[in-house]
Amino acid sequence: MSTLVVTGASGRTGSRVAAAARAAGLTVRAASRARGFDWQDPSTWEPVLRGADAAYLVYPTDVGAPDAPEAVGGLARVAVGLGVRRLVLLSARGEEQALPTEEALAGSGAEWTAVRAAWFAQNFSEGPLLDELRTGGELVFPGGAVREPFVDVRDIADVVLAALTGGDRYVRRALEVSGPRLLTFGEAVAEVAAATGRELAYRAVSPREYGERLAGFGVSPEEVEFLVELFTSLLDGRNAHVSDGVRQVLGRAPRDFGDYAREAAAAGAWKP
Repeated sequence: MSTLVVTGASGRTGSRVAAAARAAGLTVRAASRARGFDWQDPSTWEPVLRGADAAYLVYPTDVGAPDAPEAVGGLARVAVGLGVRRLVLLSARGEEQALPTEEALAGSGAEWTAVRAAWFAQNFSEGPLLDELRTGGELVFPGGAVREPFVDVRDIADVVLAALTGGDRYVRRALEVSGPRLLTFGEAVAEVAAATGRELAYRAVSPREYGERLAGFGVSPEEVEFLVELFTSLLDGRNAHVSDGVRQVLGRAPRDFGDYAREAAAAGAWKP
């Protein structure tokens, strides 16, 4: 394999996959709207896929979104038709809504792998949870007291690259990846606070209350309903266990949340 298409190449996992692939000597072809790629426009798929050997697929806004199966399955079929048979999909651990997307990928004829990830540790420093912590000192989220083994996205990238370059070993498999220990969202915020030396708080709300907050921020009613349903199911305790995918694939322990928090704090992630 020499040329890898990376969708979401500027995102939390895509940027790390691209960096890891370049470090391994691969040519990375970033697929983004800035480069003419659009998940919602099938006419843009063939130009970015033609001549590539493999692709990493990240569907916005979520792998379980109602339109994800059609788009992912459609792109996968185009890829297979062009000879790009090795496809790795970022999926989500415990997310029932993601299964139709995985099934669409599996039905495309591709040599596929689904990497089912736990909640990203980097959601606290790069994603949607950052602004409230950095500017307001409080995270409002419907996580309750549920425990989650937050996974470092660098581990996701390493697993993705290993799956892409590992021959047939991980073909037609779903790999579940997580961090090494369970934390509540409140405990995670406390670890961020300890790393930064700031007073940070966590306030739990219901998924419906959180949806109302999102609507107030201008999120569309359709997306609000999807997210309320998603958080209601994902944050019901079903994911309160660790997975050993990182150790299975990489032969090492996953990175710890505390180490991530200290590194991100040192880089200034939560400076107001």
